[in-house]
Amino acid sequence: MASLREDPTPASNHPTSPPGVHKVCIVGVSGKLGRYMVEHALDRGYEVVGVCRAVSVEKLGPIRERITVVPGATNDRDVIGRAVEGCDGVLTVLVPIGRDHYSSGTAQAVLDLAPPAARLIFSSGWHVTRDGQDVYPWKVKTLVFAARLAKLTGRVDLDDQVEACRRIFASETRWTLVRASDLEEGESQGLPVWSRHVGDPILKSNITRRVDFSLFMVDALTNEQLIREAPAIVGRQTSSALSHAANITQ
Repeated sequence: MASLREDPTPASNHPTSPPGVHKVCIVGVSGKLGRYMVEHALDRGYEVVGVCRAVSVEKLGPIRERITVVPGATNDRDVIGRAVEGCDGVLTVLVPIGRDHYSSGTAQAVLDLAPPAARLIFSSGWHVTRDGQDVYPWKVKTLVFAARLAKLTGRVDLDDQVEACRRIFASETRWTLVRASDLEEGESQGLPVWSRHVGDPILKSNITRRVDFSLFMVDALTNEQLIREAPAIVGRQTSSALSHAANITQ
């Protein structure tokens, strides 16, 4: 059944961390999604540790001075072990880089080394399915086919990202896997809405603002209803989300 979540308290109204979350680690902090998550986390008063490759540290710009950066490969267990120590939550961007089992190695390191009670939030696309009940539009199928061809070049390995998610689903940790639609830049539309299965009418618009994807990730840290869920999200102001909201209020 599709779910429509209310907007969280605006980030600017979080002068201190809510109970239970004080320090978070963002794995893959130098990318667009990671940098947005830093801003949301800092707005909520969290202490932030970020992990990214040493060559990518410069991408962080001035925000680098407000966080602790642990440079290194995200599938390096020593790097992850140092970064997640003492963290109440870990936000992980699973990037399907086509070498060295990058996604699955990253996910396994986080699952193994994060504190036992930590909230673990991972990101992927709609293409990952938990129970086989997702129904994919042609555009998603086309992108998946293209990505599998790209695996031949060694640049992308979607299968390894799927394996990473399989390991997450099998874990007994306090995980959430956030599955994103297509992404775009733009002003925030608020917390995205979600459903358990791609193909549900609420998700038909297949677009989410990247800043809001990161908002959903950070908000999930304190949303216990999302523990061991794999929500597929879409923008709150998209036509399919608004149509669903109108239908449930009638």
